[in-house]
Amino acid sequence: MISLPSGTYDGQQLTVKPVRSNSGFDIMPAMQSELTEQAKKLSISELILLVEEIWDTIAEDNQAFELTDAQKRELDRRLESARSNPGQGRTWDEIKAEFMKSR
Repeated sequence: MISLPSGTYDGQQLTVKPVRSNSGFDIMPAMQSELTEQAKKLSISELILLVEEIWDTIAEDNQAFELTDAQKRELDRRLESARSNPGQGRTWDEIKAEFMKSR
């Protein structure tokens, strides 16, 4: 759970409260507000790099990506389908190019 800094958002008054992180440390509102303000000063490319760093940190925790048996079976099914039909589907480059043209 992440709290936004105190203020008005979409017409609603929000108040900051301490947040308990998974590591067991409290993220105090002042620190959270400071981090938010620092993040707002970053360019889009810097924000993307920050998000990638955060995501990599999350991904390091193996428990963050526990798959159910049903999800594992679905991934196996899709992998087998891709192996059986290598010409089916589109590459990432094709999808990305189509997206970029549509913008």
